[in-house]
Amino acid sequence: MKFFNHKYIKPFKNPFVIPGIGFAIWMLFFDSNSYLIHNELNNDIDELNEQKEYYINEITKDRKAFKKLNTEEGLEKFARETYYLKRENEDIYIIEYEDSLNIESDE
Repeated sequence: MKFFNHKYIKPFKNPFVIPGIGFAIWMLFFDSNSYLIHNELNNDIDELNEQKEYYINEITKDRKAFKKLNTEEGLEKFARETYYLKRENEDIYIIEYEDSLNIESDE
């Protein structure tokens, strides 16, 4: 009977301690609202907030590009650089340097 009078065992004699520990373990690990699930959901929220910031930045970049394309000079520059368009009676020469070409070497 000396085992039951030990100072570390006395708190477990209370009838609310063991069910309380069981309840805490259940809520932390097994419940549908457990700490593990909350932690996973918080990580998902953080990832979604990062994606939101990325897309907001992309939207602002696209708006700036759209404003440039709305001007006559911006549209002409885009057409010339992207599609190599030209005006009548105008010749365009495309100069490409070796370091700007995408050629795979056998070396």
